[in-house]
Amino acid sequence: MNPPPKPSATDTIDAVASQWLARRDRGLTAAEQDAYLQWLREDSRHGPAITRLEKVWGVLDQLTEWRPKHSPQPNPDLLAPKRRGRIYWLSTAAFAAAAAIALLLFVDLPRSAVPVRRQAIIHPGPERMALEDGSVIELNAGAKVEVHYTPEERRVQLVRGEAHFTVAKNHDRPFIVSADKVAVRAVGTAFSVALDQKEVSVLVTEGTVQVAEHAEAASPAGPAGATDPVSGAEVPVATAVPLSAGQQTVIALDSGMRAVPDIQDLTPAQMERSLAWQGMRLEFREMPLSDVVNEFNRYNRQKLVVNDAETAAILVAGTFRADNVEAFVRLLDSGFGVNAFPRGDEIVLRKAP
Repeated sequence: MNPPPKPSATDTIDAVASQWLARRDRGLTAAEQDAYLQWLREDSRHGPAITRLEKVWGVLDQLTEWRPKHSPQPNPDLLAPKRRGRIYWLSTAAFAAAAAIALLLFVDLPRSAVPVRRQAIIHPGPERMALEDGSVIELNAGAKVEVHYTPEERRVQLVRGEAHFTVAKNHDRPFIVSADKVAVRAVGTAFSVALDQKEVSVLVTEGTVQVAEHAEAASPAGPAGATDPVSGAEVPVATAVPLSAGQQTVIALDSGMRAVPDIQDLTPAQMERSLAWQGMRLEFREMPLSDVVNEFNRYNRQKLVVNDAETAAILVAGTFRADNVEAFVRLLDSGFGVNAFPRGDEIVLRKAP
């Protein structure tokens, strides 16, 4: 017997496309959405593969709802394989397509009986805390802070999780965020701090901050050492590390600031991914583009416009930042062949010929 042929490049693309469709069905994270856009841009065949498999999966979704008219159970012979005939080797994606086509030849689905899965889900933005001095804290899910203000300083302890701080300027009253052994000192700026069991990460979105151990952060000059909580002995520590907008550092809790931490310069796309949890998100499940556009337009000054029926009927699935119209338009261009035409405060969407 001859061995089955090796999968072709198209089979491989279809396999990856089916994995992306499965992820889209359960909702893409911000990082996955960026990776999905990158995958679509890498090869002109990727977008058509998604479209092709979407049609197949849509047909199979309809078949799962079909039942014989006089029986609560499906007919076991309906999907039975042919008992005789030549054997063909097919990839998983090709087999699904062939099965769907074969079934459509024998099953006339009543369209009125097929439920339409159309849903828009709004995921609210993070919890916001307005402090007495005008500063604002945004809390990621599960985060907790404790505020301790005195006339001399504004101190906030991050007990767990991740939070973003927008600090009101006051040079006479520094703003200090403590997270385990690490403290972040600012005057008027914006930054996020994330604390987990092993490390603390600090990302600056505006202005400049100083990252140090607790005693150093309270004073810009910083002491020569810190006290070990167990032995009481003085332990040398590194000087405070300055971070500017677009920079991030990660500090391991087991070593603290004894070694100067690495500082990473982030690209705008990396900043966007890191802070994706901040904005309100819109999740669409098999929604026509016309309805998706209406949802986006509720939250943005720049409006999306769809003027033709073919473009309006495109089905969209995925999770997007409500205020990130640009990323959504890029997805339409790379994944659905929809061109965008700026027109004043509007962006006209039109499917490419």
